[in-house]
Amino acid sequence: MTDKMTQNNQVTIMGEVAGPLKFSHEVFGEGFYTVDLKVPRLSDSADYIPLMVSERLIDPREDYTGRYLYVIGQFRSYNRHEEHRNKLVLSVFVRELCFIEEIEENEKTNQIFLDGYICKEPVYRKTPLGREIADILLAVNRPYGKSDYIPCISWGRNARFASGFAVGERCRIWGRIQSREYMKKVSDEESQKRVAYEISVSKLEIQRKNEDMAVSGSFDEDVCIL
Repeated sequence: MTDKMTQNNQVTIMGEVAGPLKFSHEVFGEGFYTVDLKVPRLSDSADYIPLMVSERLIDPREDYTGRYLYVIGQFRSYNRHEEHRNKLVLSVFVRELCFIEEIEENEKTNQIFLDGYICKEPVYRKTPLGREIADILLAVNRPYGKSDYIPCISWGRNARFASGFAVGERCRIWGRIQSREYMKKVSDEESQKRVAYEISVSKLEIQRKNEDMAVSGSFDEDVCIL
């Protein structure tokens, strides 16, 4: 059962360690640490993706800043209480890692596959430039009755297709993890820069009774503009 649960949430990323490890928490004597991985896009930009890694996989006393990592894991969520509300916190839970010398040109550095259930009605909208977008919140089951709640964003004909999804339907998604900066208003006089994480969808499928439906996009997601 556990193997099936890990197959429904698969992440493979490669990138440069962007800073020192920071202690997060301890479970049954095992320490866990966080660190950002700078993952290049096809363009000159990059995504900064948070990792959650066990001390069994990496030495927390070392500073690995600037080194390249190949990571296999799962995209996980948990709720953190702050400012009188719960905030959804996302990171890649690392199952395997290895250090690499470099990242080859045109290497696929950021891939994710999710198999879960629509847990909130998709939100369809258009940007000021007319680009179609649909936001999806996917619940992906974990062992022992837990689930991860993962925000996904689809574009173009994927967005039109996703706008018709119903809560409770099973959905498979392929894409990449992306980071996005935004300004959060914390008072009438003050705003703070925050970072959101979501899945940029390249392909999705919906399973309905007695039928499988699928659609995949053909746009270059690196040039999408909100």
